[in-house]
Order: sequence, then C-alpha cells, then structure tokens
Amino acid sequence: MTSAISLAEPKTEDHTKTVELQKSLEPYNVFEDESKLNHRMEILSKLNTLVKQWVRNVSISKNMPEVLAEKLGGKIYTFGSYRLSVNHKGTNIDALCVAPRNIERQDYFGSFFELLKKQPEYRAVEEALVPVVKMKFDGIKIDLLFARLALKEIPDNFDLREDMLLKNLDPKLVRSLNGCRATDEILRPVPNIDNFRLALRSIKLWAKKHGIYSNSLGYFGGVSWGMLVARTCQLPNVVAATQVHKFFLVFLRWKWPQPVFLKRPDTVNLGFQVWDSRVNVQDRFHLMSIITPAYPQQNSTFHVSSSTRKVMLNEFNSDMQITDEIMLGKAGWDKLFEAPSFFFKYRYFIVLLVTSNNTDDHLEESKIRYLIQNLERILHINLAHVNPKCFEQQE
Repeated sequence: MTSAISLAEPKTEDHTKTVELQKSLEPYNVFEDESKLNHRMEILSKLNTLVKQWVRNVSISKNMPEVLAEKLGGKIYTFGSYRLSVNHKGTNIDALCVAPRNIERQDYFGSFFELLKKQPEYRAVEEALVPVVKMKFDGIKIDLLFARLALKEIPDNFDLREDMLLKNLDPKLVRSLNGCRATDEILRPVPNIDNFRLALRSIKLWAKKHGIYSNSLGYFGGVSWGMLVARTCQLPNVVAATQVHKFFLVFLRWKWPQPVFLKRPDTVNLGFQVWDSRVNVQDRFHLMSIITPAYPQQNSTFHVSSSTRKVMLNEFNSDMQITDEIMLGKAGWDKLFEAPSFFFKYRYFIVLLVTSNNTDDHLEESKIRYLIQNLERILHINLAHVNPKCFEQQE
C-alpha cells in the first residue's frame, strides 16, 4: 500500500546475518528435503487426477454425454503454508477442490468422500463454518475444501483471482475460495520471494516457540503472520535478517487498533459483508486488525482479546531488543528462538483437562478463548495468559 521507504542495497554484514539466520533454523526442522517436497507434489498430482475423474463420472451419472463430461475438468489448488512454500516437516497441506457448476456440495461429501475411504484416515466436517474433508493421503495429512463455480468447465490454467467469480455464490463457497485467493494476494506485492519466505519461516518459528501462534486461542495464525511479514516487504532490497529485525520494530510501534492492510480494499460490491470499522459497529471493537487482501476483506485476527494483545506486544518489545543485539553482533539467532519460561512467570494457574478420541478435534481449543474473555471481566485479574502448548497427562 505504501512505496518503499528505502532502496538501499544490503551491506555485507546483512548478508552474513542472513546466512547465520538460515543455519540457526536448520535444527528446528523448518525445511523439508527435496524428496519430501517431491512426494507432496506427487500426492497433489494424484489428487488432481482423482478430482477430474470424479467430476467426469458424476456428470455421466447425471446423464451428461461422455464426450462433454471429458471436457469439464476440475482442479486442486493449494493455500496456506504450503502455497507460500514455508511448510515444515510433518505439516499438513491446505487444499481446495474446484468443480464446475453441475457438481453439488452433496456430491463432494457423498460420492467423492466414498472414494477417499481407501485412505487410512478420513473424516468429513460438513457442518463447519468452512466445510472440509480431512484425510491422510499417502502419508500426508490434507485438509480439502470444496467450491463449485458457476462455470461450465474448469481448465487446468484457471485463475481464481477474478472477483466476479464470487457473484451469486453462497457464503460457505466464498469462504472456501478465499483461502486460496488471499494467499495469492499475500505473495503478489512481495518484491523478493526468497527473502520473504526465510523471514516468514523465522517469524513463525519464533511465534510458536513463544506461545503466540494460535488463531483459535486469540493469538495470530499462519495467515496473519504471513500478512505481517509481507507488509514489512516495503523494503525491497533488504535481506531476510534485516526484514526480521524490521518486523519487530514496525509492529511494536504500530498504532493498534489501526488495521494492517496489504493493499487498498477493493471497490467491488457483490453483496458480501466486508471489514469496515466506519460502517460495521462490531468491527470497531477489534483490538489488532489484520485485513485479508482478497474480496470480501475480513479481519483474520478478530479473536484477539485484551490479554492476548498484551502478551503479544510484550513479546514484540522484548524480542525487538534481542534482534537489536543480534544485528549488533552481541547475540546469536538462537536467543530469539529460546522458549520463555512460562511456568516461572506466574503464581496462579488454571489447568484444563481434556479427553478426546481424536487428537485432530479442536472443538475444545476453540472454546478456551471464551474462558479467557470471562476471566478478563474479573476485577482482580490483570491478565489471563493462555499457553497454546498441550501436555499429555502422565499415567
């Protein structure tokens, strides 16, 4: 949204710090080797072929001539960490199945879901805000959304960028599509993709180590961290080490709740509600707003509470000082990734015991933020600091 504030070339010491940063990340398994990356690509190719065959077969079952059904297409798109190329070992793939207009959502959760029963782990979450099929496909966990477009065919080179694709779609389909659309818009203004990816890997690792990586608990999630790092890329020539340093400087000093935008909001109006604190009263109460760049724009961080805001700003402050030391040669990058001693900070704790047959069921976790909000209303509680890390109960 703003022009570059500096076009200066990086100094030799900046390059040195970036090499050191990359080396410091290696022990944390944030990089996948080429064989694992190729395996993911093979899986997505198989899934893409499966979708095309499924669209063809469903269409024929609906009395479409075979010669026409062969041309319908269908495609798998990726978004999130995998699309940004910052996924690490063992992470899942967020993906979207896009089908032509003759394929219904009930087809997806019916006949397509039946095809997936050959996989060892699969389940459908059809009633979620964003309906999803969760599965383990050839050893890789995949969360697969579905969207039907008002188009006769979905060619292999089809681009989801055009806003008019959303016209007359129901809100669930729009939410499914906007994961991909927002991820692509995050990448669009970035002048140096490699620097962005290294900086984002660093910030994501730091956020996880410091216990502030969880959208459902009121911290920032992966998309939000990605947008913040992309926002600091208004310095087009800086290397990743400098970008990480500037990240803390920019967002510690940010005038929250002033929203963070990656681009000026689109003027298109297809009837969907967009984030706008001038119009929507509820948007004025958001504490740290980071606005998704694809229409209809939404606040990706509306779960932030006064406590999680305070915790994150405290981390920004202390770790900006650490990056100052690193850039001056007084500390190494490992210091930034040291996990703080959560249990030495406070005298009083609330322990939540949760029992579930499915470790991927995050229903309980999504409710914890309401507990935090209730604790914040108690006069004698200054801060309700939730730790996202789960601990297995000892026998």
